[in-house]
Amino acid sequence: MKKSLLAVAAIGAFASAAQAQSSVTVYGILDVGFQGVTTRNPLSTSNASNTQANLTRFNGEGAETTSRLGFRGTEDLGGGTSAFFTAEFALAPTDSRLGGDANNGIFNRQTFVGLSKKGIGQAAIGTQYTPIHTAVGRTDPGQQNNMAGNVIYATNTSQGQGETAMSYTVRLNNALTLQTERMAGFQLNAIYNNNNGSSNNTPTSIPGVTSGNAAAVTSAVAGAGVGNQVAYGVGVNYVWTNLNVDAAYQTLKSTNMVAGANVAAALPSSASAAVPGSPVVFGTSIGQNQTYAGATYDFGILKAYVQYINYKAIANTNSSSTLTRAAQQIGVRSFVTPAIEVWASGGNGSIKSGVNQTVGAPVTQNFTGYQLGSNYLLSKRTNLYAIYGSTQVSSSSVSISEGRSSYGIGLRHTF
Repeated sequence: MKKSLLAVAAIGAFASAAQAQSSVTVYGILDVGFQGVTTRNPLSTSNASNTQANLTRFNGEGAETTSRLGFRGTEDLGGGTSAFFTAEFALAPTDSRLGGDANNGIFNRQTFVGLSKKGIGQAAIGTQYTPIHTAVGRTDPGQQNNMAGNVIYATNTSQGQGETAMSYTVRLNNALTLQTERMAGFQLNAIYNNNNGSSNNTPTSIPGVTSGNAAAVTSAVAGAGVGNQVAYGVGVNYVWTNLNVDAAYQTLKSTNMVAGANVAAALPSSASAAVPGSPVVFGTSIGQNQTYAGATYDFGILKAYVQYINYKAIANTNSSSTLTRAAQQIGVRSFVTPAIEVWASGGNGSIKSGVNQTVGAPVTQNFTGYQLGSNYLLSKRTNLYAIYGSTQVSSSSVSISEGRSSYGIGLRHTF
C-alpha cells in the first residue's frame, strides 16, 4: 500500500514538473476607433488646383496598433535548451470577416518555431520580422502606428496612397533567423530566406512613389517575392544605460517577379508628364537594398529619437534603372502626467529615379511629414488615444504638390 502511494506521488510530481516546464500564452491587441483621411491629389495639366478625397469611418484596423491575436509558447528541454513558438494573426474587429481578408483568410503576421540555448542565442524558422522592422520598433517615436505623417515606417492601406507608402520590407516568409545573447551591450541578429513565392513579404509598390503610378508600379514591383527570391539581412543593437542604438541592412533579389518581360515601372504621373516617355524599366529581375540606423536616449523627463532609412530598387539587368528613397526623422515621447503620454515626430526625404533609358533625365521629388499623438492610460492594459499626421510632396524637378493627412481617436486594449 505504501509503495503504491509512493508511486502515485512520484508520478504526480513528475507530471507537475513536466507541466511547469512547458507554457503557452494567449495574447493580443484590440484597437478600434474613429478615423478621418484626406488625400490631396497632384496637380496636372488638366487640373490646375489640388483636388481632395475625404474619408471618415469607424476603423478596426487599428490607428495606433494593428489588432491581433497571438499564441506564444516555450518548453524547457533541459541543459539550458528551450523550444519556442509564436503564431500571430491580424484581426479586423469592425469587419464581418474576422481577419478582414475575404480571399486569403486571416493574415499571418508572424508564425515560427525555434530553439534557444542559454549563453549562445536562438534560431527560428517561419514567417518573421526583418532586422530593419525590429530595429524600427525600438527607435520609432510613433511606435509603428498606422497613421500618416511618419516618413520612416510604412502606413497601412487604410491611409490611402502616398509617398510614405513603404520604405522597407516588414517580414519574410520561409525565413531562418539567428539571434545572439547580449554581450557587453551588443546583440546581433540575422535573417535568410530562399525561393520565396509569397506576397506577404514586400511592398505592394515601389517605396515612396505616389498614387499617380497606379497600375504600372504595382505590376512591376508588386513585391519582390512574386517569383524566385533570395533575401538576407543583418542587424546590431547596442544598449548602454539610457542609450539605445540600432543599425540594420537587408537585401532582396527577385529573378522572376512578374509574368511579362521589360515591365516599365512608371515615375509619378506628373513626372512622366514632365518627361514624356520616361519610364524606368526594371524588367523581371530586380534587387532591393535597404539600410536603417536609429537611436534613442532617455533623459528621464522625455525620450529623444533619431532615425534614417534608405531604400534602393535596381534593375539587375541594367544598373542605370534605379529608384531611391531616403528619409530622416526626429521625435520625442514623454509622460506629462503619470496617466498622459504625448509624442511628436517630424522628418523629410527625397525620391530619386536613376538615369532612364529613354531620355536620360533623372527625376527628384522631395517630401516632408510630421505626426502628433497622445495616450490617456485608463489602466496598464487599456488606453484612449488621439493621433494626427500629415505629409506633403513637392519637387524642384517637376511641378507637383500633393500629400495627405489623417486623424484617429480610439480605444486600445491589450491582453
